[in-house]
Amino acid sequence: MASGVVPQLSAIMGPCAGGAVYSPAITDFVLMVENTSYMFVTGPNVVKTVTHEIVSSEELGGASTHSTKSGVTHFACKNEIDAINHIKKLLSYMPQNCEENVPHLAYENANEERPKLNEIIPENNSQPYDIREIITELVDEDTFLEVHKDFAENIVVGFARLAGRSIGIVANQPAFLAGVLDINSSIKGARFVRFCDSFNIPLLVLEDVPGFLPGTDQEWNAIITNGAKLLYAFCEATVPRITVITRKAYGGAYDVMNSKHIGADMNYAWPTAEIAVMGAKGAAEIIFKKEIAAADDPNARWLEKEKEYSDIFANPYRAAERGFIDEVIEPSQTRKKLIKAFKMLENKVVNNPRKKHGNIPL
Repeated sequence: MASGVVPQLSAIMGPCAGGAVYSPAITDFVLMVENTSYMFVTGPNVVKTVTHEIVSSEELGGASTHSTKSGVTHFACKNEIDAINHIKKLLSYMPQNCEENVPHLAYENANEERPKLNEIIPENNSQPYDIREIITELVDEDTFLEVHKDFAENIVVGFARLAGRSIGIVANQPAFLAGVLDINSSIKGARFVRFCDSFNIPLLVLEDVPGFLPGTDQEWNAIITNGAKLLYAFCEATVPRITVITRKAYGGAYDVMNSKHIGADMNYAWPTAEIAVMGAKGAAEIIFKKEIAAADDPNARWLEKEKEYSDIFANPYRAAERGFIDEVIEPSQTRKKLIKAFKMLENKVVNNPRKKHGNIPL
């Protein structure tokens, strides 16, 4: 590779123990081979001696464990050949170093309309759908390479090409936990955003997020700090950043997912987008609490106020009036809009204030 900071990959083919052998802190992507490779700080014998737990090397630090539970590895490969092919494909999306532009393959202009996108979002806004269907329609054919596929599945990240140019994609996944943000998904997304920004890879965000996952487990394990990592990563990113809101965009999670308020360059919304502080049912209960309680039929009044709130806010046009959305677009036109927008932003330059470094919320 050319001089400068370069992407770093680690392929673990066999046993690997101890920080001196492998350091996830300085490795961008880690690949492990299933059933033959494993890594851990302390091995099964030490674990048994100290904690009296009996665990195999595979269970403690195998490819499956690290790709689904810890998130330490990004790709679990079937064999060495599969790992090498993954490395080749992964590197094809990256520049040679941090000072070069992303690879841009030859691309012939074609009909960029995608009518299938008009049919993906269910009529019932509580019904899930697979965000990968939208990604497949938006990007160049057979170019999406998902990263961390089996870890924090409520968010999807990966590389693709749009009109021949490499981009990074961060997308909420309504098919898993309704696409909420939690600790693991925030960390997964933040790490990917930071990598893309390090190597000049433009970012596309597909948003359908009902909020942050509630509960004592999340709060006691610092969802505030960990959620802020994704917010910080987007705020500090200087690459072209475009967001498409497909359906729900509620509360603080809306803000975190590359909103206009934190410096996104272009924000599009589909007509199905709902941009509000929360869902209509919960909002109506809070805002009109006294009025509902005083009504002769509280349930009927609640439903009435829920519809009233939904009519006002469960659409993207109020946000567009305020400048939070650049344009409300037909889903079928999304690919065409994205190609033009990224083309417009390809020479984007951001001059950040002079500082030693930012203080990321670790």
